[in-house]
Amino acid sequence: MKRLLFGVLALLAPVLVMAGTSAQSFDEGIEYQRIDPPVPTDSGHKVEVVEFFWYGCPHCYHFEPELDKWLAHKPKGVEFKRIPAILGSRWAPLARAFYTEKLLGVFDKTHQALFDAIHKDRRLKLLRDEGALADFFAQHGVSKDKFRSTYNSFAVDMDVRRARDLTQRYGIDGVPSMAVAGRYRTSGQLAGDNQRMLDVVDFLVRKERSASSGAASGE
Repeated sequence: MKRLLFGVLALLAPVLVMAGTSAQSFDEGIEYQRIDPPVPTDSGHKVEVVEFFWYGCPHCYHFEPELDKWLAHKPKGVEFKRIPAILGSRWAPLARAFYTEKLLGVFDKTHQALFDAIHKDRRLKLLRDEGALADFFAQHGVSKDKFRSTYNSFAVDMDVRRARDLTQRYGIDGVPSMAVAGRYRTSGQLAGDNQRMLDVVDFLVRKERSASSGAASGE
């Protein structure tokens, strides 16, 4: 009988561990911080999750595979966005590159490739040199003239200004960082590591859903 009981417990142990992990709780001021005042979002009834990153950040580079796994199974009702953080003038060129690839419709081809070029191939001129970026995009099917006209366009100027403003309004002081519903922010430093940061994000999504459900039921 004891052997049977131990066998059942052994089978249940992984399930109990998984359940405990998915339901874990975190504390404001420790693993996450409240954004005050909150930043308005435009995701409607969905919970907006934002990643702040910089292509030149090695931590962001190593976080990318973990983020991709999370995106493949992200909670329902979540709208995910990326914003290139701008914490100084040297961050701006790669923010411009991000919005350029989005406007040109080549993000899926160039996003990971740009990370790899900087951190794997050590093409460090990409951090600051428009000519090096033009060469990079040309290798991925975008003419240098098209790249330069988009990179220096009014539309990209506006996007970069907005990214700089949101970096400040969200209180971002390092990357990668993530924000939920314009109300909360977390980071690998706050959470303990980048994988745990995603656990905090899941917790905050549940927290926001619960608050929204409560408000709706009280109407």
